[in-house]
Amino acid sequence: MLLLLLLPPALVFNLRGTVELEGYGSDVHRGEAPSLIAELLRGERLVPPRALPPQVFTSREVERIRPRTGAADRSWDKMDADFVQRLLVVYKVMLERHGYEMVLLEGYRSPERQDVLGLLPGTTNAKAWQSYHQYGLAADSAFLREGKLVITEKDPWTMRGYELYGQVAEELGLTWGGRWKLMDFGHVELRTAGRGPSARSTPYP
Repeated sequence: MLLLLLLPPALVFNLRGTVELEGYGSDVHRGEAPSLIAELLRGERLVPPRALPPQVFTSREVERIRPRTGAADRSWDKMDADFVQRLLVVYKVMLERHGYEMVLLEGYRSPERQDVLGLLPGTTNAKAWQSYHQYGLAADSAFLREGKLVITEKDPWTMRGYELYGQVAEELGLTWGGRWKLMDFGHVELRTAGRGPSARSTPYP
């Protein structure tokens, strides 16, 4: 049985001993998934949730917190297949065990868009090809409540969801952005040997 302990936000923040910037740090997360989640990964192939209307991603609140989200790529087929299955298991656990419906904000991100986002304060420290998004190995997600995206970290319900989201993602071998210096609570990525920013044989552009 999967046991997820809900920790108070202050305690979670104090436990963030690993500080990493997006696209940097250890090459591979080698944690083993608990037996129940491992069974989910070995079971039926999960399919992405239904696509939401474009206007869901262009509300005033979303644009204020995450500028240019409306132009983000939410194509599941542009992401790595193994990563997609892990992320869908996270979504499944979050909905069925914790009552949080999750939505993909952005999956694959072009190097050009990465550089543009890097110019926006507080968005990302990674330049083109320094983010796992460019390799289809990262995704940003948020919660859907009453038909609206909820992203703000000032909402206790949302922060509780992010903490649970991070715990489930890490149990699936994913790296969670909530532990970084520039905290990105909705971000997860799959670090695998020989793939991603650290595997590039040529200098960053």
